[in-house]
Amino acid sequence: MSKLIGTLSRRTMLETGLAAAAAVALPTWGREADASKLQIIKKKIPSTGEKVPVIGIGTNAFHMTDYDLLHEVLKRMHELGGRVIETASGYRDSETVIGKALEQDNFRKQMFIATKCDVAGAMPGPQNGGPPLESVYGLEAFERSLTRLQTDYVDLMQVHHLASLEAFMPVIQKLKKDGKVRYIGVTTVSTQEHPLQEHPQLIECMRKYPIDFIQVDYSLGNREVAQTVFPLARERKIAVMAAVPLGGHAGSLMNQISNRQLPSWAADIDVASWSQFFLKYVISHPDVTCAIPGSTKLEHLEDDQGAGRGRMPNAALRKRMEEFWDNKDSA
Repeated sequence: MSKLIGTLSRRTMLETGLAAAAAVALPTWGREADASKLQIIKKKIPSTGEKVPVIGIGTNAFHMTDYDLLHEVLKRMHELGGRVIETASGYRDSETVIGKALEQDNFRKQMFIATKCDVAGAMPGPQNGGPPLESVYGLEAFERSLTRLQTDYVDLMQVHHLASLEAFMPVIQKLKKDGKVRYIGVTTVSTQEHPLQEHPQLIECMRKYPIDFIQVDYSLGNREVAQTVFPLARERKIAVMAAVPLGGHAGSLMNQISNRQLPSWAADIDVASWSQFFLKYVISHPDVTCAIPGSTKLEHLEDDQGAGRGRMPNAALRKRMEEFWDNKDSA
């Protein structure tokens, strides 16, 4: 059984109940009474001081064919006090799903919507029935996002890839001046072959432009940006949105825990599952403003939101978490 559990993803573990066999307690955040016992953790956006909950949601797997389920996911997130929803114009139906759901329940103003667009890949090209590429990162593309999201502004507009920055920055700065965008951000994309290739360019952009947010890969298993990017973010008062906090190009962290049990000291930081363990590590970094784990199921959403409540690890416990993870294969 232990070998089987070592290969399971979070989805399989939660859906089959085998996590219990590994002595990993399932979260209780689905119960309103339990969820309300611990305070929601919020952090300030450095450029303004506005506070947002530290656990948001990534929506790159949102599709209209699953609308009813995804509507319930977003509704439940709102009920649990979550606020940050991250999407992109290139995530197929994602913006449309979000816009319909928030309009249906009338809580757009309570949510912090972050979207992004770029030149290549943001929209299908003319050969696939899409608009001309020259309109993708201009005002026309932005208006498409507003229509899909059923809103007249977005909280955070991000440049999806650094190659689009020079062209899109004048547009996005004007949108912010006009009140259509509240914050400006830049994202990077790591690949298995070149996981760090864009970080020097990102650092250059952080020095050159008036950026409010950056989005980078950061997890317990991928900590490089804490040394190379975070110090400048702190210096420039730029918020950090942590992408793929449960593991990215190197594989899901959940797939790497083998038959390990949650350490007993995880309870000291109100952790009840492995996903909460990994998320608490990410959001406890002083320079991280929020994390955006992807969720398309209610149980995943509730589990993730549980990480955004209660106590966070201090520096000493973060070091212990790192050592625990780094030595997981030898223990």
